This record gives sequence, structure tokens and C-alpha cells, in this order.
Amino acid sequence: MVRRKDTVTSVRKPSPFDGVGEITVRSLLEGPEEMYEKGRVFAHTTVYPGSAIGFHKHTGDAETYYIMSGSGKYNDNGTIVDVHPGDVYFCGDGESHGIEAIGEPIEMIALILYH
Repeated sequence: MVRRKDTVTSVRKPSPFDGVGEITVRSLLEGPEEMYEKGRVFAHTTVYPGSAIGFHKHTGDAETYYIMSGSGKYNDNGTIVDVHPGDVYFCGDGESHGIEAIGEPIEMIALILYH
């Protein structure tokens, strides 16, 4: 399968998990069926300045963020750390996280796999 950038589903929507502002999600794979039922999200996500994906818990799955560009704060189970390009953040099953863009958009790859 080849999916060209002009055919990738892109949705701008309110930030999830009681977050603030908006995000854009570009689905690189379309749901569990394209992930052999091993996960549910593989996406290029943009978190806009002043926007945040709210703090939330993962149950039965785990999420990884790979930061491509931007700056902000990542909440790792209540510990706040600065976001930098090239960083990788992992939130395991039973753990919680959130992310906020400050000053410039955060461009990241988000991957959610089932545990």
C-alpha cells in the first residue's frame, strides 16, 4: 500500500481529554484494521500554541509521542518536563500523560498500541 500525503485523512478538532484549543490529526494508518488489530492510532499530530491534549490515563494500551518540532510541556504522570524536537515520550498501560504547546506548534508522531 502507498498512501500519498494528499490522500491522508486530516482532521482539525478540539483538543481531546478536556484539553484546550485545537489539534490537527493526520491519520497515517486508518485505525485498527490497518494496524492488524495491534493498535488504534498512528498519526502525525499538530498541537497549536496555547492548546493542550488533556491529562489522561491509558488502560489496555500505550502511547508513544515522537516530537518532530515545536516546544511545550509534557506531563508524565504528574511530572512536567520541557518538550524538545527529537524527544520520545512513552506512556505505558495504566500510566497518564498530556502535552501542551507553548510559543510554537508541536508537530509529533503519535502511536497507540494495544497492550
